[in-house]
Amino acid sequence: MSKYVLALDQGTTSSRAILFDREQNIAGLEQKEFAQFYPREGWVEHDPMEIYSSQYAVMMELIAKNDISPRDISAIGITNQRETTILWDKKTGRPIYNAIVWQCRRSSGIVDGLIQAGLGDHIKKTTGLVPDAYFSGTKIKWLLDHVAGAREKARRGEVLFGTVDTWLIWKLSGGAVHVTDYTNASRTMIYDIHKLDWDDTLLAALDIPRQMLPAVKSSSEVYGTVNIQGAEIPISAAAGDQQAALFGQCCFEKGEAKNTYGTGCFLLMNTGDRAVESKNGLIATISAGPPGKPQYALEGSVFVGGAVIQWLRDELRFITESADSEYYAGKVEDSGGIYLVPAFTGLGAPYWDMYARGCIMGITRGTKRCHIIRAAEESIAYQSLDLVRAMEKDTGLRLAELRVDGGASRDTFLMQFQADIMGGTILRPAVRETTALGAACLAGIAVGFWKDRNEVKARWKKDAVFAPVMEEEKREALLAGWHKAVGRSRAWAE
Repeated sequence: MSKYVLALDQGTTSSRAILFDREQNIAGLEQKEFAQFYPREGWVEHDPMEIYSSQYAVMMELIAKNDISPRDISAIGITNQRETTILWDKKTGRPIYNAIVWQCRRSSGIVDGLIQAGLGDHIKKTTGLVPDAYFSGTKIKWLLDHVAGAREKARRGEVLFGTVDTWLIWKLSGGAVHVTDYTNASRTMIYDIHKLDWDDTLLAALDIPRQMLPAVKSSSEVYGTVNIQGAEIPISAAAGDQQAALFGQCCFEKGEAKNTYGTGCFLLMNTGDRAVESKNGLIATISAGPPGKPQYALEGSVFVGGAVIQWLRDELRFITESADSEYYAGKVEDSGGIYLVPAFTGLGAPYWDMYARGCIMGITRGTKRCHIIRAAEESIAYQSLDLVRAMEKDTGLRLAELRVDGGASRDTFLMQFQADIMGGTILRPAVRETTALGAACLAGIAVGFWKDRNEVKARWKKDAVFAPVMEEEKREALLAGWHKAVGRSRAWAE
């Protein structure tokens, strides 16, 4: 019997391959960075061939360095940067242009056109998303509009579209399989998350031929195989990175949630078999899972999470290493009345104020560097709590427990403050690579490596539990100060 499941974790700045054993331990990891291209201000591109070659390279390095036979690998699961858009020639297998990355804002004018055409409400009700250049649909239109002959070839079925999962599966299968999964489809802004089909109204508005779009499958089933040294290994999972992390955190039940603390923060809550239309600036999306009726999730994002610590390090030179922030935050009893609102690029949910700007409030002659560092750490928890409260309002569910992952989740000061300010329990897993673990679990379930979600959950291990110890009166006072500071930051650049 095979010993491992392989997760291919294709991110925004690097490609990684991670091997998991039956106990969900990491048996090997390889990583390779790739180039970022910024042709104009606000434009971000990747080379699709480098995405594939770097991902293939780390997969082969992992097998070689760990002296593993490909026959020891039961299945491959893919998790990927979401919304990034690739168009390629079906015959040659070559991209017709660089990948347009999720961060790219070049299609903002197309979004404005959709809103002016009165399609804003249709987009929200149908796709669960807010009209934004972040998502794939307007990126597809931009490519079809700007690459000579692309739309005509697409109508003839000669040009294919895919998010990164689709591109990797197509390449790994030798061009035999053109599929995506529900989670990635639900991030394109052209997919009806209720009917589970591409939306004809939005395809017509963007002039996107249906025949260029991939078939949409569940996140956990065999799509095809990849031949590695004569062994045909099933490719049996695909999921966007945040939904993969939700699965990797075993948030299988309605009301369970996870928060990923990275450069920004991504908080997702499982909403069961119903897509919840948010009244508080969140978006609805489809969760990762096996075949059958899909589950849904609410998602909210913090624009500046761990990035505020990088700012303290690189621009203010308050710390030498990001990890130092935890030490300095603990050197003072509290923030000394300081609040730092890191609205460097505006504020996301639940405020959605693009004109908000960063501010530090409450400075006195007695303010020390440690107070500002602590306030920066606390700002990550305050912003995450704003998302938690927005989700609770939308769902009517009380979130008593939050599972955490991502780089900043190693920070015990931040995790304890998150528990205190939330008034709930924080659970940190033993395996921090929850995105890759989610992809591996989805792939393993599809081929019987693990029996089902119950077995996956039984093998999930926690590293630490943070319980709230702060008194309610103090919590309310701190939150009142935070919201007062947010109010000062709003509409500053208007």
